[in-house]
Amino acid sequence: MPPRHKVGAMTDQAPAADSGSPDIPGKPTSASRTTLSHIMTHNDTNLLGTVHGGVIMKLVDDAAGAVAGRHSGGPAVTASMDEMAFLEPVRVGDLVHVKAQVNWTGRTSMEVGVRVLAERWNESAPPTQVGSAYLVFAAVDADGKPRRVPPVLPETERDDRRYQEAQIRRTHRLARRRAIMDLREKRAAEGFED
Repeated sequence: MPPRHKVGAMTDQAPAADSGSPDIPGKPTSASRTTLSHIMTHNDTNLLGTVHGGVIMKLVDDAAGAVAGRHSGGPAVTASMDEMAFLEPVRVGDLVHVKAQVNWTGRTSMEVGVRVLAERWNESAPPTQVGSAYLVFAAVDADGKPRRVPPVLPETERDDRRYQEAQIRRTHRLARRRAIMDLREKRAAEGFED
């Protein structure tokens, strides 16, 4: 399926001619989308009796890593967690569903969006969204060196919106990194040690 919008504008996706390797065919968002489900137990709780945020973060990273590896066709490592929002507590007995998909791809990196839902053990209501996160993964080869990833091909209006929002987050990440490096260089030039 052709991309819904031009892949490469505002991304680090390099044209095939610049990279010295043949163009990699794109993959639709549905090709790597996955759901990881897990029942929360007493081993997952904190002193308040709710599930540790770190337990949820590990499930998020596991699901996102599976999606990144599936999309890139090989190993991918977590480069950053851009945002993790906890919306409601998760409790013992909850069936947690972690839904993940590739939102955006660059030359060697991917943003994976994750939604965390919980089904309460004592309710027959539909799952409630309890969290969300955005992670950036880098595809690596057997030597741990970056390798190219296929472009993601948004399939729906929602996928298209997620792609555009991911580009905005990437622009902000790069600007923030640049501003911090500029400040550190300025402080070093003024004789400050950090």
